[in-house]
Amino acid sequence: YLVGVGRADCTGPVAQVPLMGYANPDQVGGGLLSRLYSRAFIVAEPQGSRRIVFVSADIGMVSQRVRLEVLKQLRSKYGELYRQDNVILSGTHTHSGPGGYFQYTLFWITSKGLVQPSLQSIVNGIVKSIDIAHENMKKGRLFINRGTVENSQINRSPFSYLANPESERNRYSSNTDKEMVLLKMVDEDGHELGLISWFAVHPVSMNNSNHLVNSDNVGYASYLFEQEKNKGMLPGEGSFVAAFASSNLGDVSPNTRGPFCANTGESCDNPQSTCPIGGAAMCMARGPGKDMFESTRIIGQNIYLKAKELYEKASQEVTGPLSSAHQWVNMSNVSVELNATHTVQTCKPALGHSFAAGTIDGVGAFNFTQGSVEGDPFWDQIRDQLLGEPSNETKACHKPKPILFNTGEMTWPHPWHPDIVDVQIAAIGSLAILAVPGEFTTMSGRRLREAVQSEFDSHGTPGMNVVIAGLCNVYTHYITTYEEYQLQRYEAASTIYGPHTLSAYIQLYRGLAKAIALNGTQELSPGPEPPFFNVTKLTLLPSLSVESAPVGKTFGDVLQEVRQEYREGGVAEVTFVGANPRNSAENATEHNFLTVERYSNISSSWRVVLNDASWDTRFYWSKGTRGQSNVTLEWHIPAGTEPGVYRLRYFGHYKKRANLIRVISVPFEGSSSAFQVTAP
Repeated sequence: YLVGVGRADCTGPVAQVPLMGYANPDQVGGGLLSRLYSRAFIVAEPQGSRRIVFVSADIGMVSQRVRLEVLKQLRSKYGELYRQDNVILSGTHTHSGPGGYFQYTLFWITSKGLVQPSLQSIVNGIVKSIDIAHENMKKGRLFINRGTVENSQINRSPFSYLANPESERNRYSSNTDKEMVLLKMVDEDGHELGLISWFAVHPVSMNNSNHLVNSDNVGYASYLFEQEKNKGMLPGEGSFVAAFASSNLGDVSPNTRGPFCANTGESCDNPQSTCPIGGAAMCMARGPGKDMFESTRIIGQNIYLKAKELYEKASQEVTGPLSSAHQWVNMSNVSVELNATHTVQTCKPALGHSFAAGTIDGVGAFNFTQGSVEGDPFWDQIRDQLLGEPSNETKACHKPKPILFNTGEMTWPHPWHPDIVDVQIAAIGSLAILAVPGEFTTMSGRRLREAVQSEFDSHGTPGMNVVIAGLCNVYTHYITTYEEYQLQRYEAASTIYGPHTLSAYIQLYRGLAKAIALNGTQELSPGPEPPFFNVTKLTLLPSLSVESAPVGKTFGDVLQEVRQEYREGGVAEVTFVGANPRNSAENATEHNFLTVERYSNISSSWRVVLNDASWDTRFYWSKGTRGQSNVTLEWHIPAGTEPGVYRLRYFGHYKKRANLIRVISVPFEGSSSAFQVTAP
């Protein structure tokens, strides 16, 4: 094959924009722990015209708006080379990235509308990563390997899982998929290019009290692998690209110690995930570490170590033709043939009461509980007043789900949920990547993979490696099995197209697999194109106004100085007169908010040893009154840091009035005093 890899920043605004994932309007960005990246991989047939693009981006999920804008840019740059059928865009599902990149109304509620800077940085980052991969295409080889990752996940809805038939459950040793599938890429001389790993785990080691933008556990795994392979480079630099992509993670949590009552410390591992005192709002899962930062590192490190082992031992070469199949489908109206006599329908989208309960990884508001199959008259009345009562048809279709948000019948100011959804498979020789538009639970993913596998088997392409890539192309929440749906925990309440959603997807992906196996992808009907709404201005984000420094101070002045000496394991900390980091996001593509620099006696100069993409640095922004704000930088000095003289530097932009009409951004910087790091 010809192979190309690329990586580009897609961080976006790190302040004032709600973070996407927990749907908690109070969880607004207030700084940066690690940068977000888009990682792109292109595989092409050396002679033929066929190629496949796989992108994994450090974002909550790929929205339809992001996908449509990316495809539009690719078309204008490359013509018909990169299209909806051969480009897969997948989100890692970090819950700590900026939101606001959706065109459907439901997602505006917790994201302050459509946030243009957030949307643009994701779209531009994805396109740029594809550009870099495109420019770096060279002859290469692919190897696949698979293995088991231990101690890194639990099923967060085990009672739902138990609703699946016993005969089916008995075929599996665990209620989560522990298998990692890894694709290794090298050039023809054996030089290392990169890897994609698929593994099912929610990147929610950072909980919903976090305000620092970061890529969570799987992002930390990428960081460790890339730092190891790009020796001597700063984080985010270097040619080796390691993507840790999402899979069927719907009911899979990294918070391995399980759910406990935050107030009493007792277990709340019950079908409703509630506590005797304080109800569901108190039931939260704990990760393996002493805090969320340590838990993120522990889970990320586990995943990285397994990937490293699989990468080093990968010997099974992937060869054979490339192929891709894609359709747009109206998921609110699919007829599914369950058997010769039984046909069922999917439904217009709707969310159930337990959607509002959240999960043990991030509890909801107002004490909704998981597993409610009865509505609540109080909330139902409020819903009817505000949003209109669901039609009898929709109620009947979704049974036993009690409907909270009847999104499929809500169209003001635009539809609240998508009807038109992408289904897509890309085959690279013996590897089939199923790009799914949401979060399949463990058992849903197993059924889908098995159905596609048997479809390939029965049409003359046996032995395919079938892997699920999650959160691709458009976000449609969760996909549970029919049996799990009956229990109406969070994942089931969020299965928006009704109880037969999974059966519909299985039917559709079988159709794609058959087309690939029989070389008939040209005959697939493309289906109804998704809409592109004219929304650009709808946002509740505060506008960027003129800023000021305290009397007698200027931007970048130190307010609280570092100590003179630190040991490894300590935290160097400095506070500056700061400015809104959104100014910087709007001014620069690759803005770096901070550096850690070490003084070199040999050259008598300062050398940058870390940037703000490092997991050892933290950037905090806090807004004060009268246009003033502070920035605090922290460097958590790791074991093994070379003793010597260091300093922390801060880079920002502030808004200043140029004249009556125009406000301009002015760059500035600040530096701490020099300090000593001594040996332990």
